[in-house]
Amino acid sequence: MEWPEIPEKFFFKIGEVSGLTGVKSHVLRYWESEFPSLSPPKNRSAQRVYRRKDIETILQIKELLYDQNYTIEGARKRIRELKRASSRRGQLDLFPSAEERKQIHAAVRDLERALVLLKKK
Repeated sequence: MEWPEIPEKFFFKIGEVSGLTGVKSHVLRYWESEFPSLSPPKNRSAQRVYRRKDIETILQIKELLYDQNYTIEGARKRIRELKRASSRRGQLDLFPSAEERKQIHAAVRDLERALVLLKKK
């Protein structure tokens, strides 16, 4: 299965995620109860806010269930195995995209410059 391109954003609403992944909103909510690795936080208005890693997890679950015919329990186990293997290799990356890392570094530089200006006053 070829995954769709995920826009360069930090947070996505459930409708956006549903459109990107082709998984209906009620199915996404159900998967949250079945897969501990899928737990998007909620914003102040109690709406789910999915991150890039959540979308990648959803696409992985979808592939396991729909393309590889895993059961829910089998997919849950497989995802646990993949996460363990990934963390053993030390490849657990909080900011997976190079573009996100560039944005964060630029923001840090801007904040450091602002701090220097504030200290001069």
